[in-house]
Amino acid sequence: MPGTAATPDPTFTPDPTLTPDPTLTPAPTPKTRRGLRATLRWTAAVLTFAAFGAGSSYGIAGMERTDVPGLGTVSDGRWVYPVLTKAPLPSGSPGPLAKENKAGSHYADLRALVLPAPEGATVDKALGGTDGWLPTKDLLSEYSEKEDRDELGTKLSENGLRHIAARGWTTPDGTRTRIYLLQFDTAAVVDDLFGGHLAPYGSPGYELRDAPDSRSDEAFPDAARIHDITASVYVESKPYGKEQARHAYISAGDVLALVVQSRKGTANPVPFQQTVTLQSQLLG
Repeated sequence: MPGTAATPDPTFTPDPTLTPDPTLTPAPTPKTRRGLRATLRWTAAVLTFAAFGAGSSYGIAGMERTDVPGLGTVSDGRWVYPVLTKAPLPSGSPGPLAKENKAGSHYADLRALVLPAPEGATVDKALGGTDGWLPTKDLLSEYSEKEDRDELGTKLSENGLRHIAARGWTTPDGTRTRIYLLQFDTAAVVDDLFGGHLAPYGSPGYELRDAPDSRSDEAFPDAARIHDITASVYVESKPYGKEQARHAYISAGDVLALVVQSRKGTANPVPFQQTVTLQSQLLG
């Protein structure tokens, strides 16, 4: 598609192996949470990292599945992750974003698609679930209102939630991260839940227990978004008490992801951007 790459946020240095992509479509005017939940569907496009410096570059879509790049430097607060590899696909199975994969199915094991913990982090064993599968009630415990938990639980069941894979960790600076991957039968189901219920523009459809007053994060850099992967990103508004939380919903084929990050004081935006980007890459 035609277009030029957006200027990246100065706090976030993009991976030099990825190529630029078109700019975001302007977003609609925010409405109330309940009104948005019922009527608004956010379908804005997303961007890849911009490529910088000399030498050749290539997009992740054209890479081998074992060649997922991490983010290299840590001077700006980024975490050091192990070498990331995409889970192998069964023989003859297309990737979730392949044109021939009309349902957007992830044929790889969902448990192998959850971003691993960075170096030095303490893993939250409770999020490992049983055999890597997390009960729905554990995901629902992220939400603050009982009414919302009941409503969302019903929606997930009615839309054929197949299973949930999750991982969580705490880094030495006290930042707590939780990632949930929810798999459904088709990308169409995920698109409806994402835009119509969970992740409208302006504010999230349901309040998290750690982020009772969150709004769309306008400072999240376009360069941290991944081509063909849609993400709605939120940040807890001031005053936010002793902790601040950031969270994002990611739509990638038949998988809907929730990434939550919180920290005493202010939640650093850089590792959050890094986490959302890398998890998006693994789902692409």
